[in-house]
Amino acid sequence: MSKKAGLVPRMWNLNQSLFGGGDSDPQDNLLDESEGPCSLSPLQRMYGFAACLLAGLICTFLSLIVFAIPIKFALLFTFGNMMAVGSTAFLIGAGQQARMMLDPVRVYATAVYVGCVVLALICALLIHNKVLTILAIICEICALIWYSLSYIPFARRMVSEVTIRLFDTEI
Repeated sequence: MSKKAGLVPRMWNLNQSLFGGGDSDPQDNLLDESEGPCSLSPLQRMYGFAACLLAGLICTFLSLIVFAIPIKFALLFTFGNMMAVGSTAFLIGAGQQARMMLDPVRVYATAVYVGCVVLALICALLIHNKVLTILAIICEICALIWYSLSYIPFARRMVSEVTIRLFDTEI
């Protein structure tokens, strides 16, 4: 079974339950143990996604308020980013999220992003160096943008071509 084949039925079921047209009650998934003990209904998945994404955005916004204190900024910003990225696990499942992050198209972008997250936390919590923390956060932002572009068809190629034209440098 291809990777996209597993995603299509989940999204179809989500669409059916949210917008009607489905014959089954969304609450039936709670009682159905064939999917595993941690299965959620499509509506619960949407609520989990929205709550996690909202909490991530709030943490990211709060980090801007404490920008003058780089350690608190790094912690809130990094935690907010991780929650926002992880929120999609509610929609497609944690296993599918991990498989998509480790897909050959984005495995390097994932590794750089996770490395920058770890680096930012090390600079903030262990080293306590404000300059290094800010540099690590800038790297984290760039890595998150590059990682996010991997989900948009041809986006990274387009950004690379723009940087070649503007700066005579390829990313």
